[in-house]
Amino acid sequence: MDRITEAFVWPVRDPEWIVKLLIIGLISLIPIVGVINAIGWMLASLDRLRAGDERLAPANLSYLPRGVRVFVVELVYTLVIAAIGAIFYIPGVLIAVRQGHDTANPGLIGVAILLNLVAFGAVTLGSLAYTFALPAFVLATDAGGIAAGLRVGDVVRRCRVNPISTLIAGLMLIAASFISTLGVIACGIGVFFTAAYALAMQAWIIHSFEVGSTAPKAG
Repeated sequence: MDRITEAFVWPVRDPEWIVKLLIIGLISLIPIVGVINAIGWMLASLDRLRAGDERLAPANLSYLPRGVRVFVVELVYTLVIAAIGAIFYIPGVLIAVRQGHDTANPGLIGVAILLNLVAFGAVTLGSLAYTFALPAFVLATDAGGIAAGLRVGDVVRRCRVNPISTLIAGLMLIAASFISTLGVIACGIGVFFTAAYALAMQAWIIHSFEVGSTAPKAG
C-alpha cells in the first residue's frame, strides 16, 4: 500500500487522460447504462494496472458486460442499507405526522426524533462499511460473479486479511468521493469529468488493496 497516494496522480500520466475522462464522463450521462459502462471501464483500467501499464483503458461504450455485475452488487448493498434506515425512519415519520394532527405528546415526539437519529446513524454506519468493503466485494464480484460479491462472510474475511490495507483503501475512497463532487462546486456539468477521475482513482486504490490483501505478511 506504499504507493496508494499515487491514486491522485496516476491518471494524468496517460497523455490522453483528459480526452478519455471527458468521453467516459459524457457516456455516463446515459441513464444507468452510462454508469454501468463507467464501472466496467474502471475494471479495465484495473487490468492495465495489474499488467504494469499505467495508462487508462480506452474510452468507449464497450464495457457494459464487465460492469453490470459490479453494478448489481453495489445496488443490492445500497438497497439493504436504505432498507435498514427505513425500518427506523418510516415509523418515526408516521409518529411525527400523527402528532401533528393530534395534541402533541412530548414522549412520542421524543420517540420520533430518536427513531430518525437511529435511522441516520444506521445509514451513516452502513455507508462507511460499504465504502471500506468496496475493494473486497468489487474484486470478488469481478472474479466470481454476483453471488461471490454478495457472500458477506467472504468479503469480511478478505477485509480482515490486512486491516491496514482495508483502512487506507477506505479512506482513499472517501477522498475519491470528495473529488467526484468537486465538479458540482466548480461548474455543475464538471461533475461528470471529476466522477470519471474518481473512478480512475478507484482503480488504483482497488489494485493497491488487492496487492496488500494477498501479499504474505512479513515475519
